[in-house]
Amino acid sequence: MKDFTEKAKAKRKENKRYYKKLNNKKPKGLDELFHNLHEDEFEGIDCLACGNCCKTTSPMFHRKDVDRIAKHLKMTVSNFSEKYLRIDSDGDTVLKSSPCTFLGSDNYCSIYDVRPKACREYPHTNRKDMHQILNTTFQNTLICPAVFGITERLKKLLPEREM
Repeated sequence: MKDFTEKAKAKRKENKRYYKKLNNKKPKGLDELFHNLHEDEFEGIDCLACGNCCKTTSPMFHRKDVDRIAKHLKMTVSNFSEKYLRIDSDGDTVLKSSPCTFLGSDNYCSIYDVRPKACREYPHTNRKDMHQILNTTFQNTLICPAVFGITERLKKLLPEREM
């Protein structure tokens, strides 16, 4: 993990510039490139060996997520919200603290079957309209080794000089 963090920090400026250029150019076939790289990258990634996403960030909780998780925990929505959630500066509902309250020392999620949509979809590199979340994807290069790996491979397939 330390090795990943050092590499990600070392490539931060380069990756930020790359994603800014991607955002400006919006190359055709970007979704397909990301989706293929996502599939390849996750064949060799064990998220349980890392858990950095759960240790460092909070997902957004939508109303459906809160309802589902509160029910699973046999809590009222208001008790669940009061105990675990807060509204951030962007107006999003997020966890009060990190690492995630539901993350075990073994990196297993105690609410995995009912986890928030944002957790189920993380790191979002296989979604449609990737151009809409390139800033988030750049930020995720600093959090997720898979996104960092996808980015490094994407830069080889779609070099900056060819955009």
